[in-house]
Amino acid sequence: MKRRRVLKSLAVTGTGTLGAVAGCLGGALDPNPNVTLDQPEEYSDKYPYRNWNDRLPDVTVPAPTDGKSISIREIDTPVLTTFFFSHCRTVCPLLVGALQKVQMDSIKNGYADSVTFVPITFDPARDDAKRLEAYTEKMNIATDVDNWKFLRPESEQRAKEVIQKKFGVKFKKDPMENNDGYMFTHTMVVVLANADGYVERAYRERSPNTEQIIDDLKKLR
Repeated sequence: MKRRRVLKSLAVTGTGTLGAVAGCLGGALDPNPNVTLDQPEEYSDKYPYRNWNDRLPDVTVPAPTDGKSISIREIDTPVLTTFFFSHCRTVCPLLVGALQKVQMDSIKNGYADSVTFVPITFDPARDDAKRLEAYTEKMNIATDVDNWKFLRPESEQRAKEVIQKKFGVKFKKDPMENNDGYMFTHTMVVVLANADGYVERAYRERSPNTEQIIDDLKKLR
């Protein structure tokens, strides 16, 4: 974070100053000034979703349990997000659960105000405010700190626009005889972005490594 702030301050002092600094450094300015973490070994620009060094999309999504709307790019802390639906019984509890463990660590270690959690549902028809309140309790989300917001696009079409088109995360509705008539197949990913809104990591594991996320997040605070 300090590295990016220094580079930003240099940029506004004029090309002469910046040129002088570049000369002193032997032309060794950071080629990726928007991010703090190095490019991950498994990085590929072929992934459809927002990945390392990509900027988070400029979207605003309602947080129904608060009666507010959250502008993703206006969040001024590092951000953790994932994409889920509360009726999921397999992958989603693992993804949301990973974020919950990081939230617990943030409370325990005194940095709860230095990270924001914004999981986004792609099932707005069922994941209304009442349902998300119950899901908050079920997943043991702490509500006595103001760093967790479940986000819910206004409609199915809006969910496709925000999650599929903007974030690049795929999901598909699958008809079923039970579970209110449908479930979803979807991409499994947890995204960590810095306070400037640039993606530092996209964790693609079915059960994300919470200790790794905490370690990466520590470098951004």
